[in-house]
Amino acid sequence: MPDNPIARWWRARTLARAHARIDPELWPDALAALPLLDGLDDHARQRLTDLAALFLRDKTLELAQGAEIDDRMQLELALQACLPVLELGLHWYRGWHAVILYPNEFVPAREVMYEDGVVGIDDAPKSGEAWQRGPVILSLSDTIAGHERDGYNVVIHELAHKLDMRDGIANGHPTLHRDMSDRGWALDLGAAYADLCRRVDAPRGHPWQADKGSRRSREPRIDAYATESPAEFFAVCSEAFFELPHLLLAEYPAVYAQLRAFYRQDPAARLVPVQLDALG
Repeated sequence: MPDNPIARWWRARTLARAHARIDPELWPDALAALPLLDGLDDHARQRLTDLAALFLRDKTLELAQGAEIDDRMQLELALQACLPVLELGLHWYRGWHAVILYPNEFVPAREVMYEDGVVGIDDAPKSGEAWQRGPVILSLSDTIAGHERDGYNVVIHELAHKLDMRDGIANGHPTLHRDMSDRGWALDLGAAYADLCRRVDAPRGHPWQADKGSRRSREPRIDAYATESPAEFFAVCSEAFFELPHLLLAEYPAVYAQLRAFYRQDPAARLVPVQLDALG
């Protein structure tokens, strides 16, 4: 379908208004503060800043328990939040409107029903949380961790949950593109999830694998929190995909290929040798 000139004009007007709310001098420092954006070309960086400006226009940042956030920190948060949808579009984040920010870890202390049907109180400290048809909740101190490229990124983690929830449930199997296979996704991520669970649960020094000389006999480099559930596996692997893509590619190449097809990005290809040496 040919692009409608009126639609183009409206998009340009909307984007201009979103950018008008932001001091343009803040963008370079915000981009430079996030090493996971290294390797993006100028065109991709411009598209990312456009998405981030629209994200800040569309989503309300609500401060809780004395949290404080300055203008540059808002840009850094929005840039991290929009990186997963760089090639998908901001409409993938439709259906929710608020990001609630706490200064540090928070305790929800609410009633929940666990998988076995038992009802209890969730009072575990959290760095982030994503609600079905509700807000994303983040610890600001953990959000700042995006300044280090170490595989941990609470913003990407929680936004991955939001993408997973678009079909109504967080189960590690988001709505896929038409050129992707649901069966292939389930097989590749299911096999990797089972493998990681076995490796994490294996007694230290006694790997479950028979082929002890392989890379499978060493401690996995994917965060063990991924074994909590298939939903957490998808979110943790999404963190690794953008933060340390070469490690995910080496550990679970089939998972990397699925995420590359889903996010329509190839972060490992953006890394240069000097970055690989620094990231280990």
